[in-house]
Amino acid sequence: MKSSVSKLENKLSNCKYIFVVGGVISGVGKGVAASSIGLLMQARGHKVTSIKIDPYINIDAGTMNPTEHGEVFVLDDGDECDQDMGNYERFLGVDLCRTNYMTTGRVYEEVIRKERNLEYKGKNVEVVEVIHRIKEATRITGSDITIIEIGGTVGEYQNVLFLEAARMLKTKNPADVAFVLVSYLPVPSNLGEMKTKPTQYASRTLNSAGVQADIIIARGPIALDKKRKEKIALFCNVPEDNVISAPDVKSIYDIPLNFEKDKMGETLERVLSLPKRTANLSNWKKFVSKTKNGKEKIKIAVVGKYFDSGDFVLSDVYISILEALKFSSYESGVGIEIACVNSKDFESKKIPLSMLKKFDGVIVPGGFGESGIEGIISAIRYARENKIPYFGLCYGMQLMVIEYARNVLGLKDANTREVNPNSKNLVIDIMEDQKAKIESKNMGGSMRLGAYIAHLKKGTVAHKAYKADMITERHRHRYEVNNAYRERLENAGLVFSGHSPDGTLCEIAELPTSSHPFFLGTQYHPEFKARPLAPHPLFTAFIKACQGKKKV
Repeated sequence: MKSSVSKLENKLSNCKYIFVVGGVISGVGKGVAASSIGLLMQARGHKVTSIKIDPYINIDAGTMNPTEHGEVFVLDDGDECDQDMGNYERFLGVDLCRTNYMTTGRVYEEVIRKERNLEYKGKNVEVVEVIHRIKEATRITGSDITIIEIGGTVGEYQNVLFLEAARMLKTKNPADVAFVLVSYLPVPSNLGEMKTKPTQYASRTLNSAGVQADIIIARGPIALDKKRKEKIALFCNVPEDNVISAPDVKSIYDIPLNFEKDKMGETLERVLSLPKRTANLSNWKKFVSKTKNGKEKIKIAVVGKYFDSGDFVLSDVYISILEALKFSSYESGVGIEIACVNSKDFESKKIPLSMLKKFDGVIVPGGFGESGIEGIISAIRYARENKIPYFGLCYGMQLMVIEYARNVLGLKDANTREVNPNSKNLVIDIMEDQKAKIESKNMGGSMRLGAYIAHLKKGTVAHKAYKADMITERHRHRYEVNNAYRERLENAGLVFSGHSPDGTLCEIAELPTSSHPFFLGTQYHPEFKARPLAPHPLFTAFIKACQGKKKV
């Protein structure tokens, strides 16, 4: 939004802008498409950054229900954002910042602040605050290509504001802005024929916002044939070479290579008047080749509480964990089968705990609140007592400490204040600086968020995995191990192998390998820093322990 259209710069800098929008259905793959495009341009020697626009009025993703919106991804600077930001970081191998993420609420909040402070000097406020934010992200990162994914689907009222800002950019600098429409082509089972009409409609709906797609990515269960490519080109007003086939694939990491085969990079160079360059995708190809290897397969159970979405299983809630597991398994030369296990099914006795016997490892992700917690604690106990490698993340570490306090220390009512504030043994308690925030209901964006330093204890599982004395990891929590119980837990065999620089916060808890092959939990979220070309050391250590169990 902006004080006046006249304030638009006559000329953008040398930066090029690629807008990625979606048609027909949500979840069509805009984020992966945008990430893949970014990788192709990066492989041509360009400095690339990516922006995600969420059309929600929420200020950030931190307060959104994960079963509706998916995973909340956390950046180094503590911003809580959409899971697509994780895709951008993983594909591009970069660390992004809060400037790369915006929501309708965030834009409105800033505009109202500026307007109340008379920063617009009495002028009408229009849509160029969006343009300012896009340019600011470009400036901060020093990028020459900025890829902007506009969330939602064309035709929804929520994203019209952002389409208008994109249209204005294109109007002012037509050679510097490209639009990519990612649209779905269904194959109805009763017809057995791929239908182009929904994509035609999506294209014309985009036209109604004043935007013409330069490239159309045709998503579908099968590859696009020549007849339908011609049809899309004719009725959507794009050259036939600008229609890119994007069939379903087993691994999303094949997509950049598929796009390159379809000359996506060359097409963008032509649309944006960029000099033709050869893409160097050698490292990516080596990584992708590893994904095809691994005759031996290990089985991992991800025991969580956010899988159920009506009658469907929603694994996107834990997408960064699933991908981190894959990266480390590929690096270790082993295949992986991941099962999503709803902890509530343990509580209801729908499935027995003994089903965990068939797995080579158990991982418990982060979460909040009391639902499904007793099911998770029982699964942790089963993994500990049956020597199944266990890896707990954030809440998974806290619940691991609670399980140990209950069943080893004998504190049967051990709990976290988050679940039962009346427990006599709150082994997990609220952090001191969080108490006032909760009392004043200052809940949004107020947790311990982002990158913090931790020091590691030598000779421990964590220290051997990291091969470092000090690490930096991303956090998202309000509760911590209660130091009043720390000594008793340590005397009972639990090792706190990582702590904050001042020694007051427990960052890692583990059992020595002499008593368990791998039983470790982190207060932070290591999954947020795992990359295809740089697997996370703790996930790799966990995978190796799972391999060891399989061989026993």
